[in-house]
Amino acid sequence: MLEILKTILLGIVQGVTEWLPVSSTGHMILLNELIHLDVSDAFMEMFRVVIQFGSILAVLVLYFGRLNPFSPSKSAQQRRDTWSLWMKVIVAVIPSGVIGVLLDDWFEANFYNYITVAITLVLYGVIFLFIDQLGAGKHRHRIQSTQDISYKTAFLVGCFQVLSIIPGTSRSGSTIIGAMLLGLSRTTAAEFSFFMAIPTMLGASLLKGLKFVLEGAAMTGMEWAILLTGCAVAFVVSLLAIRALVDYVRTHSFRVFGIYRIVLGAAVFLWFALGL
Repeated sequence: MLEILKTILLGIVQGVTEWLPVSSTGHMILLNELIHLDVSDAFMEMFRVVIQFGSILAVLVLYFGRLNPFSPSKSAQQRRDTWSLWMKVIVAVIPSGVIGVLLDDWFEANFYNYITVAITLVLYGVIFLFIDQLGAGKHRHRIQSTQDISYKTAFLVGCFQVLSIIPGTSRSGSTIIGAMLLGLSRTTAAEFSFFMAIPTMLGASLLKGLKFVLEGAAMTGMEWAILLTGCAVAFVVSLLAIRALVDYVRTHSFRVFGIYRIVLGAAVFLWFALGL
């Protein structure tokens, strides 16, 4: 029961931080220092990624109407627009997909440490403090809908997502920053980031799960319970987090997330530097 309670807490943190531009990795690292699941290292490495599957399902549920190209209630043009949106999402995830497959292990071996996480938390926190000013000018917020995103813009947003391979960056944070710099409104940037997460996180979950199996690892009954519980909690919490973020960014800037990231980055650095 204690392990399940720990898992519920991890699922809550995953469900909230995956969508807010605050870095789920930074939070998971700190939380892992406070609570340790009684599982193998191989399982924990896989669990941190596969738990994202619950968050993916939340996006599909919330945006099913917009993302379903087979909906009988849609006109022929609306179906074509939906297919076009999916194609733009696929184009956007190509850069991170290629780099992730080729260099994921290398990045994890060389950058998965508290110094990298602390630096990226603070760096992107500062950018979020000034993102509205950085995106100002004649092109500011010229793209008010995901339908207005061109394939070129989608690909460029995807290039920004590559940055999220570095721990502490935040996948949603890097894509939202890139999207706003390219002229997307706050709401459109957030929604396109959600849609990009579907193939990105699904691919990462499947890749990590397959790697876990191919290495000959096996899960105990308790580990199966932990994985399923974590995904379920992440799903429910993600439903709330996504709705909250979309409502928030309609009328507020990302400055609060910038401040939070800077504080968290300082906390990560002090925690490990002082050996707390």
